[in-house]
Amino acid sequence: MLARSVSKGGYLGSWGFSEGEPRTSGRGVVDFYRRTHVAPFAKTTTRADVRGSPGIRLLRQRRRFALPSLFHEDFLLSSASPERIAIIGSGLAGLTAACTLAARGYAVTVFEQSSWLGGKAAVLREVGFRFDMGPTILTVPSTLRRIFTEAGKQMEDYITLIKLDPQWRCFFDDGSALDLVADENAMADNLEQYAPGTGTAAGYKQFLTLSDRLHTISDRYFFWKSIGGIADMIDIKAGFSPSIISDVFKMRMGRSVAGTVRKYIPDARVAQMIDHFTQYVGSAPDASPAVLCGIAHMQTSEGVWYPVGGTRAVPEALVKLARELGVEFRTNTGISKIIMDDAGQKATAVQTESGEIVPVAAVVSNADSVRTHRELLNGTAARAKAKFEKRRKYEPACSGVVLYLGLNKAYDHLLHHGFVFSKDPEAEFHAIYHEGKPAPDPTCYVAATARTEPGTAPAGGEAMYVLVHTPYLRPGQDWKVMFPDYRQVILNKLKTTGQMPDIEERIVFERSLTPQDIHDRYRVLDGAIYGIASHGKWIGAFKPANRSPDIKGLYLAGGAAHPGPGMPMVMMSGWIAADVLDRDEAAPRIRPRMNEQAGAPSSRTTA
Repeated sequence: MLARSVSKGGYLGSWGFSEGEPRTSGRGVVDFYRRTHVAPFAKTTTRADVRGSPGIRLLRQRRRFALPSLFHEDFLLSSASPERIAIIGSGLAGLTAACTLAARGYAVTVFEQSSWLGGKAAVLREVGFRFDMGPTILTVPSTLRRIFTEAGKQMEDYITLIKLDPQWRCFFDDGSALDLVADENAMADNLEQYAPGTGTAAGYKQFLTLSDRLHTISDRYFFWKSIGGIADMIDIKAGFSPSIISDVFKMRMGRSVAGTVRKYIPDARVAQMIDHFTQYVGSAPDASPAVLCGIAHMQTSEGVWYPVGGTRAVPEALVKLARELGVEFRTNTGISKIIMDDAGQKATAVQTESGEIVPVAAVVSNADSVRTHRELLNGTAARAKAKFEKRRKYEPACSGVVLYLGLNKAYDHLLHHGFVFSKDPEAEFHAIYHEGKPAPDPTCYVAATARTEPGTAPAGGEAMYVLVHTPYLRPGQDWKVMFPDYRQVILNKLKTTGQMPDIEERIVFERSLTPQDIHDRYRVLDGAIYGIASHGKWIGAFKPANRSPDIKGLYLAGGAAHPGPGMPMVMMSGWIAADVLDRDEAAPRIRPRMNEQAGAPSSRTTA
């Protein structure tokens, strides 16, 4: 019998990697490269020298920088070297940027405020249970593969992925259930049985045809490049060809996800299921642009995957690669300020929360893009901050309540991923996105990881992750007061629509996160899980560009930057930030690029 250990407060502990850095050794073919490229700026002093104007401390610390095995050589490079690139934050986007830049020959230091690496992709381990704390669904694995290809590595040497099909199991208020399967024809057959005679099956196939077209357009104009608005999508020098004009019209600008879905899907329950492809971006389907319907094809074409070890295995794999490439990690080192040159136009250093000034060649901020401008650039780049604020309204995406429930007995009717749907999605979205209140009848996303990896729970048990979307933090909301009642609302939903009537009796371990916890733990905008909302039928798909248009040497990555939230998108965001920094030649290379044959990426490549 498992001991009962239930705590209803927010869980704010820390989990992560040990900070021992790898070293390589040997001598040989790099002597000339060392003399000409490394020696001019490698620092051998061991402790701090004070340089510059009063109050500015340049701390040159002895740091060991591990070269890839290609060179078999040790050398010293100060983390305060102006040739280094600083990455603020070690979320998936920051780790992707670090690996990509290091593979292309740059010296990289990642500054992480927490004791663990990986941002929201943290892990909770207690009394035999293991929970992914943040993202739990991995789609478009070709994006992850791309990062390893940059370094000439095989993804399979770092991480093992299991394909999940059916991808979801959906539970509806009428007591019915429906599985989402990857194969289009098989899914259409399922829909004909689930909603016979309604035209839903044929409509689903037509919807996927549209989704495929939108995915193609996104790949052509939107993905893998720094985009901040529609003007960035089109090469003006190439002119406006008929195909470009046709593609613009096919984007269905001015139309919503919800309206587009219901044009093809007459059955309300199936439409509700398809709406939730866009919940990866944490926005209301009736206010989000129709181009986001392309997400459906991205998921059905490449599938839904589970990394063995949980989604936590993704940052672990990236950290391993980064260390092999010589990336330096400084945990428990938050950044309080990005410092500009005298003209206020270029980022030249970062300041840690302890006051250390670290000169750098360029900065990639994996911190929330809005908070980057409002906090890290506050007082150092007033003009750039003002331009950023005038560009658009930055509405936070939704937040959420997460329950980590250790059960002493699993539910056999669950799949790995599931949705327990609300009775009235319009009322649910209206409460969350318009009234700014938790929905009285919410949709619950449920991950039951022991279905795929039994080791996440004691024998016969279940490590259940439950996420319910809520509004971002609003004035006057006190989640310490609100949480107990809303927790019961969630459990009641699982008991009824989720067909788990005795769930409370099965809970032997419990932790939780509220919107306030998420805000404090991850320093996101008003507790938003998914960065900036994608609301706006014309411009809702656009986020701040990865290359800052206002500050030279500043690049943005993460869910609050282009192309937006979700595991594949944030990794793509980190890749784009690294790629444009490289194209801008914003920092000097310290060694040749690892893989000159990497080629142009596409989200449509095979996994």
